[in-house]
Amino acid sequence: MTRYVMVADLRRCVGCQTCTAACKEANGTPVGVQWRRVLDIEAGEFPTVSRVFVPTGCQHCDQPPCMEVCPSTATGKRPDGLVTIDYDLCIGCAACMMACPYDARYKIDAPDFAFGAQPMAAERKRFDPRHVGVATKCTFCIDRIDAGLAKGLVPGRDMEATPACTQGCISGALRFGDLDDPGSEVSRLIAENKWFRMHESEGTGPGFYYLWDKEAPL
Repeated sequence: MTRYVMVADLRRCVGCQTCTAACKEANGTPVGVQWRRVLDIEAGEFPTVSRVFVPTGCQHCDQPPCMEVCPSTATGKRPDGLVTIDYDLCIGCAACMMACPYDARYKIDAPDFAFGAQPMAAERKRFDPRHVGVATKCTFCIDRIDAGLAKGLVPGRDMEATPACTQGCISGALRFGDLDDPGSEVSRLIAENKWFRMHESEGTGPGFYYLWDKEAPL
């Protein structure tokens, strides 16, 4: 089997937001919509204060609550673990947005561009009318993955078949690959490091692993 997951090494993330920019460039998301976000978290009391940057987005769960509540069956999950949305089936009810514990879904009711009603050339090129009035989220760049697989490429190893955020990460904090492949980089990182998954107690089985082995609590 194949189980695609993402690994974020919080010891390496510098909070540069390049992954956010790469995602927006690749997917043409509208103003205010960030499928890949980086949380800036501070903890402790002065003068002992720690700071950590946490990339987040759709966790592509094993048991996605968004899929359980979807009344139109628009949200689905592929055998490789990727959680999908069929925009032709989505009725825009936003039930999935309320069910997602990761605040990872978005909905816009009208086109929105950086400088008003008229899109810039780059926005016009990437604008997808199917994204208006429906739920959207990070797809782990499913189009890149499928196009790469069709060429015999390996997601996570070959950048052309790997999510744009991972490709754009300047510090190497983000990694992507097949968890069921013991030789993949994500399998090695998870085996060799301490890690946690966000809101794992919800029983969602997130496909996003965070490496963090420092003594200070996150």
